Amino acid sequence: MKFVAKTLYGLENMLAAELTELGASDVKAANRAVLFEGDKYLLYRANYSLRTALSILMPVSEFRVRSKDDLYTHALRINWSRYMDAEDTFSVVPVVMSPHFEHSGYAGLVVKDAVADYFRNKTGKRPSVNSDDPSILINLHISNDLATVSLDSSVAPLFKRGYRKEQSAAPLNEVLAAGILMISGWNCRTDIVDPMCGSGTFSIEAGLMACKIAPGKFRSSYGFMKWRDFDNSLFEKMKQDCEKERVAPSVKIEASDISQQAVEQSAVNINSAGLKEIISLRRADFRETGREQSGQKFIFINPPYGLRLQPEELDSIYSMIGTTLKHHYPGCTAWIITPNLEAIRHIGLRPKEKHTLYNGALECVLLRYEMYEGTKKTAAKDSRP
Repeated sequence: MKFVAKTLYGLENMLAAELTELGASDVKAANRAVLFEGDKYLLYRANYSLRTALSILMPVSEFRVRSKDDLYTHALRINWSRYMDAEDTFSVVPVVMSPHFEHSGYAGLVVKDAVADYFRNKTGKRPSVNSDDPSILINLHISNDLATVSLDSSVAPLFKRGYRKEQSAAPLNEVLAAGILMISGWNCRTDIVDPMCGSGTFSIEAGLMACKIAPGKFRSSYGFMKWRDFDNSLFEKMKQDCEKERVAPSVKIEASDISQQAVEQSAVNINSAGLKEIISLRRADFRETGREQSGQKFIFINPPYGLRLQPEELDSIYSMIGTTLKHHYPGCTAWIITPNLEAIRHIGLRPKEKHTLYNGALECVLLRYEMYEGTKKTAAKDSRP
């Protein structure tokens, strides 16, 4: 079977690597998506185990359209009874970039009519539309004149892991956090510092990776569970296979935040994820951390975005981050994700890498900084053979 795994911009290669490791075949990275092939077991495993996927779609039909009549006719020809019956509820999510349709919503209504008419013609009954909790979620994608109709096997986005009970005002997307950890090249053995932890996303995602705990462990439902061909015994076997892969971690994860509220939120989420034993959590000002620390630690920072701060306050925070990294964390590698290109200049350090990513709809830059022991010239001299 052919599938499409959706992801955030910039994480396509990370997702492709994950799918390859799971045993997917014909893996091809696309724009915000990865195409792959596999069986039903892999479909279940992809939903349960992938850390950088937002959803898994199963295409059921692809055709050319130039009008609403074309769309209706082709959608009506799909063998919908293979996937649902008249008693099921359904919903259509349209994504349309085509000169033939002015509004995505209108194209979605055309497909809804086609599905309803298919069952009315076949059984005399029309299935009901339920946008809140449908039995079947249909994805309609139209690019120019190419239309693809798919079933969404995830329904609730996969970044909704299920462990988050508390969240800050602007929480980091779990898929983005996992993707940043992968981009960094972190090997699940080098210690991590998360000094502005917010609600704990970086630390928790790192803990799950270090323990090889599937992110789907905390979810209770997926879209494919309501499909007519859902195989519960196969699903349970897949979960058991994932449990057998768990390991005892050999890494220390230090999470902290200057906000007591953030620390309390993180504590709830860390406990919910079952990671209390490997994530140390405390309230601390970043400026007061790391004085005696050295070595090859990874530091992941998601600074304030400035939504409630004056520009001068934000500049001061970023300047403090640069100073603290330089003087308190020699020998460490820091990764900073931010949408604020003006404030980032006040860090005062030259980044070694730069990646463009998105936290939701917000464009961000991910930067890597290397903290040298002593001066940069000394570090370069010491590295010579």
